[in-house]
This record gives sequence, C-alpha cells and structure tokens, in this order.
Amino acid sequence: MPNAQPSADSVRYRWTVLVMLTLVYTFNFIDRQILVILQEPIKADLGLSDAQLGLLTGFSFALVYVTAGIPIAWLADRSNRRNIVAASLAFWSLMTALSGLVQNYAQLLAARLGVGVGEAGGSPPSHSMISDYFPPSSRGTALSFYSMGIYIGVLFGFAAGGWIAENFGWRNAFFVIGIPGIMYALAVLWLVKEPKRGQFDVGGTPPKASLSETMACLRSRPTFWWISVGCAFTAFVSYGNGNFMPSFLIRNHGLSLAEVGAILGLISGLSGAAGTFLGGYLADRLSLRDIRWYVWIPMLGGVTAMVPAYYTLLGNDTTLIIAAMIPSQILGALYLGPCIATCHNLVAPGMRAMASAILYFVLNIIGLGLGPLTVGLLSDTYASQFGEDNLRYAMATTLTISLVGVGFLWMGVRSLKRDLETNHVALSAATGHSAQ
Repeated sequence: MPNAQPSADSVRYRWTVLVMLTLVYTFNFIDRQILVILQEPIKADLGLSDAQLGLLTGFSFALVYVTAGIPIAWLADRSNRRNIVAASLAFWSLMTALSGLVQNYAQLLAARLGVGVGEAGGSPPSHSMISDYFPPSSRGTALSFYSMGIYIGVLFGFAAGGWIAENFGWRNAFFVIGIPGIMYALAVLWLVKEPKRGQFDVGGTPPKASLSETMACLRSRPTFWWISVGCAFTAFVSYGNGNFMPSFLIRNHGLSLAEVGAILGLISGLSGAAGTFLGGYLADRLSLRDIRWYVWIPMLGGVTAMVPAYYTLLGNDTTLIIAAMIPSQILGALYLGPCIATCHNLVAPGMRAMASAILYFVLNIIGLGLGPLTVGLLSDTYASQFGEDNLRYAMATTLTISLVGVGFLWMGVRSLKRDLETNHVALSAATGHSAQ
C-alpha cells in the first residue's frame, strides 16, 4: 500500500485525509448508535430492563472501549497509525454485523464488547494524524470537522436503522449497517498516507515517548485533567439522555420507530454536526485574541444548551419539543473539537495518540459508562413514583450534571496559559530550540 510522506503544504490532500478519517468516525457512530435506535424492539424481543439497556449501551461498552484504547494508543505513537485505523474499522464493522445473529442478552453483550474493542483503535490514532496534518492555528477547526462524524453517524444510524428495523426487523439493520464499513477499511489502506510526526510543531519530528514519560508530562499539566473531567461530565449528560431519547419519544409522545429515527437522525445529525464544526471554527478565530476561548466556548455552550434541553424533556407539545432540540444540539456540541485541540497543544507530538486515549478514557468511563446506566437506573427507580413519566424525570435529573462539567472547565481556564507555556518551553528544550 502507498505510504509516501505528504508535503506539509499539500492543503488539498490534508483535507482529503480529514474527510476520509471523518467518514471512519461516521462509521464508528453509525455502528455505536444503531443499538440506541433499536433498543425498544430489542428490549421487547429479548425481555430487557432499562437498566440492562443502560449497561449494554453504556458501561459495559465503555469499559472495554477505554481499556483497549490505552495499549492501542501506545502502539499508535510508535507505528503506522493508518494501518491501525483501517484494521480497527474492519473489526468493529464485523462485530456490528454479527450483532444481528444474537439470540439472547449475553450474546448481544459479547458482540457489543467486540464493537467497543474495535472502536478503541479509531479516534486516538486519527486525532494524532490530524494534528500532524494541520498546524496549531487550524487544529481546532480540523478536529471539530473530524468530530462532526459523531453526528453524521447519528443521522445515518438513527434514520437508516429506524427505517430498516421498521420494515425488515432489527437484526437486518445490524447486517446492513455493519458490512459497508469492512469495505471502506480497504479504501483507507489504499488512499490515506501516514504523515510525518510533528511537521508543524517546534523542533519537527519528536522522539517516541513511553507511557511513563507521557503520564509524567500530563501530571505537570493540570489543565489536561480539568478539561478531561469537564468533557466527561458533559458527555455524561449527552450520552445518558441521548441514548434514551428514542425511547422517550416513543413512550411519552407516541412516535413510531421510523418517525423517531428520521426526526432524531436529522436533528441530532445536522444540528450536532453544525455545532461541532462551529465550536472549533470559533475557537480557532477567537483564540487569536485570547487562547482561553478554546475553553470558554465549551463552557458557554454547556450552560446555554440546558434551557432548550429542559423544555425538550418537560414540555408537552411534541412539535415544540422537537424544535427545541435544534438549539440544544447545536450548543451542546460546541465543546469537543476545542477541548481535543487544547489537550493536543498541551503535549509533545509523540504523545498525542496516548493523550487522546487518556482523554477518551476519562470522558467515556464517566460519560458513556455511567451516563446511560444512571438514566436507566433512575428510570427504573422512578417508575413507582412517576409512572409513565419515569424516563422523563430520570433524564431531567441527569441534565443538571451539565453544571458540574462547566465547573471543571472553568478550573481548566485558570491554568491554561501557564500549562501551554510549560509545554512550549519543554518542546524547545527537548529539540534544542529557543523558547522565545
């Protein structure tokens, strides 16, 4: 397969790679979110509780996802990242297709754990490659563009999954969604080139960092941890409520599976993608005046998103609550690109895949792992008190956690400038360049 080094000024090729990696991430979330839109027919067919659904879509998946992510990221900082991304895509797509063959909860859990292992090899190597293809001044935009794959994946996963399940059954939805990813993995191998590490950073090509060196670096960057935990609690709400939104619309507003798939696919996909790209674009532009905008934007998005989100959960007019989802999704999606870019700017180029893996470890073990599980447990607990509104109030309770995430991000703002300067000095010293 081709593996020539692209030139640093090959703008068209850099964007071609970015689009291809974004499509990989799209497959990631199609395969991840397909279970969310299918959980009501699966629940009925396999006789599951809301807590089991939360465990299936949340904690169990997150546990293997973040655990596998660390060694894969270690390998990505030392070897060909393109190959890791392609192999991971092929594996998780295969496990998605196999999900259509399961006969009980244990088999479905095993298949989804396989999806989690595969998806662990997607984002950290991709993040690292993107940061080597784009200079610091445009990394927020590039990483936000990549993160749009989340919402494009949600769009297709919800819309296609809901329609296929409605017309052909939920098992066939897994087959149709999983198989194309296997074929696209070959395209990644053929067309994507491994970039030169650190080509836009101080000192050029960095030395390979060990796990202990990376952790020592991160321990000296408190901003990294404040941002990671802030993102985690933001994701706690996003995953917790997002994973149960199809069930909420079906149970409390009487929509069909196909209707929910189309509505959530379009709203979550388009609005979320727009908000994600906007977050990175604004961060790159406004940071020219003050670098702290990389964190202020996620904070502002988290606070303002709560107003329309509460109306979505507590309102009664179906049309209006669907409309309220649009600003909620846009504002709630502002955080990811700027936060990833900030974390990459806090470490050496040879540490970026591992830094992404650790960021995603914290984000997913708290957000993906505990968010859906918490909503499911609260829903089961509230059933005796609120009856048919149990899920509504479980999701409303979870929404308040957004303020916790904003608080941690605020702590990150306070140390950001100091930690960026610390990293600049460290890079200059390591490469023999002046810190001036």
